[in-house]
Amino acid sequence: MTAPVRVVVVDDDPLVRTGLRMILGGAPEIELVGEASDGQQGVDVVVRTAPDVVLMDVRMPRMDGLAAHRRLRDLGSRARVLVLTTFDADDLVLAALRQGAAGFLLKDTPPPDLVAAVRRVALGEPMLSPSVTSQLIAAVTAAPVPDRPRERARALLATLTEREREVAEAVGAGMSNAEIARTLHLGVATVKTHVGNVLAKLDATNRVQIARWVHEAGDERA
Repeated sequence: MTAPVRVVVVDDDPLVRTGLRMILGGAPEIELVGEASDGQQGVDVVVRTAPDVVLMDVRMPRMDGLAAHRRLRDLGSRARVLVLTTFDADDLVLAALRQGAAGFLLKDTPPPDLVAAVRRVALGEPMLSPSVTSQLIAAVTAAPVPDRPRERARALLATLTEREREVAEAVGAGMSNAEIARTLHLGVATVKTHVGNVLAKLDATNRVQIARWVHEAGDERA
């Protein structure tokens, strides 16, 4: 990206905000355009500043990060939300990823990795660990699917090419790009391209949402 990535930080801990301010402020490719100490204030700041990325804590007073993310989506914000958490198995993190958050970051992420994560998310890439992806896919596939969502899912998957459908099903099985490449005898770069196409065609923002559509479609041959 040629212009700096515009970022808003939303966290109720002033020490965390100070640390993030120092880290982001030292990165010339990032511009910190706002801060907030709770979800409601965060929504107001994001609407006012229109950032590219929001670093959002999940557990905050007045309005938690999950509710703030939903509110931003309702308001039509195009900012990509990167969830901040202490534990990668946090239930609120899993819920945020289900509803379309761009990914998550542990609060003790090293500064260079944090800056790299913000840049990746701004470019449209997800930030998901294999452990969290596996937990989400397991949760998604645990519940039965009513017929109407199944029909919608099958209609969406019908827009995919045969190869894109294979890649989507592999994502739904929890495979990484490298595993998909080995299984389908493709290059990793080719797999990334197919995953990007699948995300666009399914109007999904992360791999968990791809897994949800694959699960909801079920086996059409059954």
